[in-house]
Amino acid sequence: AANSATHDDAEDYVLDDAQTVQITLNGSTITADNPGVTVDGSTATITAAGTYSLSGSLTDGQIIVDTADEATVHLILNGADMTNSTGAPLYIANAEEVVIVLADNSQNSLTDGSAYVFADPEEDEPNAALFSKADLTIYGNGSLTVTGNYNDGIASKDGLVIAGGTITVNAIDDGIRGKDYLIVKDANITVTAQGDGLKADNEEDATLGYIAIESGMVTITAVGDAIQAQTDVLITDGQFNLQSGGGSSSVIDETASAKGIKGVVNVNIDGGTFTINSADDAIHSNGSIVVNNGTFALTSGDDGLHADATLTINDGDIQIIDSYEGIESAVITINGGNIHVTSSDDGLNVAGGNDASGTNMGPGFGGGGQRPRGGGPGQTMVSQDTFNYTGSYYLYINGGYIVVDAAGDGVDVNGAIEMTDGVVLVNGPTEQMNGALDYDAGFKITGGLFVAAGSAGMAQAPGAASTQNSLLLNFNGTGAAGTLIHIQSSDGTEILTFAPTKQFQSIAFSSPELVSGETYNVYVGGSSTGAATDGLVQDGTYTPGDLYTNFTVSSVVTQIGGNIR
Repeated sequence: AANSATHDDAEDYVLDDAQTVQITLNGSTITADNPGVTVDGSTATITAAGTYSLSGSLTDGQIIVDTADEATVHLILNGADMTNSTGAPLYIANAEEVVIVLADNSQNSLTDGSAYVFADPEEDEPNAALFSKADLTIYGNGSLTVTGNYNDGIASKDGLVIAGGTITVNAIDDGIRGKDYLIVKDANITVTAQGDGLKADNEEDATLGYIAIESGMVTITAVGDAIQAQTDVLITDGQFNLQSGGGSSSVIDETASAKGIKGVVNVNIDGGTFTINSADDAIHSNGSIVVNNGTFALTSGDDGLHADATLTINDGDIQIIDSYEGIESAVITINGGNIHVTSSDDGLNVAGGNDASGTNMGPGFGGGGQRPRGGGPGQTMVSQDTFNYTGSYYLYINGGYIVVDAAGDGVDVNGAIEMTDGVVLVNGPTEQMNGALDYDAGFKITGGLFVAAGSAGMAQAPGAASTQNSLLLNFNGTGAAGTLIHIQSSDGTEILTFAPTKQFQSIAFSSPELVSGETYNVYVGGSSTGAATDGLVQDGTYTPGDLYTNFTVSSVVTQIGGNIR
């Protein structure tokens, strides 16, 4: 879909003012002195390509474009207020292409009635206040307000390009719909819809049915999906304020879709600023999601980011303020970015299934796999000694700064984890049925900083196939939130100072500073002059609390404390 041709052309934005035909709307009558316009009472039909300027008020009538020319029709809306109680006030029945120009500083409006009267009772079109059977472009420096009382606000059965103007739509069903594609650039769009906000719905052609947003401001309040494409959603830049399904606190029917952004095949985001409050997933694809950049504030009643197949984050500032599960896919790859996740269940969840798969078994039951057994002070935790997993579920962490606050599992992978770089800080669950780290098939860490604090009942550490050393420390009691855990080498070099944001019983820790053969002291409590960010305290002087234990790194994974299930 990203490579398909569009009707957008530079010549669409060039007008021949000398050849403009004036069409004047006079309440219940229309005046136009040109053979290319046929007037019948309150209905005017444009039958020839050219440039037409509409102004005035039409109380109950219709402008129809019905041309056989292989040329473009330009419609200039220059203070046009059109209403039709039984149909679409602006109906493009046939044309090569139509370009609607919103004249500078003009205010224009289109309003239809709640019931249409069709010439043929078998017909169900037009079904929008602005309806086009041809490729349609809207641009200019004026405004257009569309009220769709019957069905959609603006709809094109071909392609739709919105390249400027201030567009406000209130629709009983979908707000703005381009069947083949919907392209937005340099426009200010506000949509209130009882269905979907922006929509592309061609189901027959895999190269069509997409939405591409290059720039502009998009504000949507939708009962259904705010932005929904049958194939791809491609966003380059822009400012987005999206609410779907009544927001994250709303309860929707399990058959309903109320996502912030949904691309059935792909969602690709290269930049932009996103504030999304959704009853369903904030950003969703049945296929793949790629985030290359952008600033995100996501509040979701289900997942923050969900892709059925693959989800890749290369950069960006992603704040998942509230969610059921934060980031979910069968394969998650994080190469960069600043990511904060708050979830009522799992923070990062690698699992199969689609749509509401994160909710179908309830909190805490996303993991499934046998937990390592073993224990005893100073012993190596029993884990997979070889990394030979050949399944379909993976979490790859190659960079980035990732902070998780989860009531369920912090990092839950129904498969394998590979971490080569980056920072991962997890403040995980307090209940024993979940763990700050939960994986089934192995965790191979070769670089980066990993800290996960939570309950001890299902605690895990990275696996023995790693090349970077790890520690799993299970305490003999429950530490209060904010209590410092400080690890330093025998010569006093600080390795970790961390203050979990919740009460905790266990901590899993891996760092390149854990050196084989070295002895380390673990302190609990005390204070530090360093600055705390997401629980990690750095660049300060530590005043010791209680010496809890010490250990010597003699294997890739060192476990201290009681038995682990």
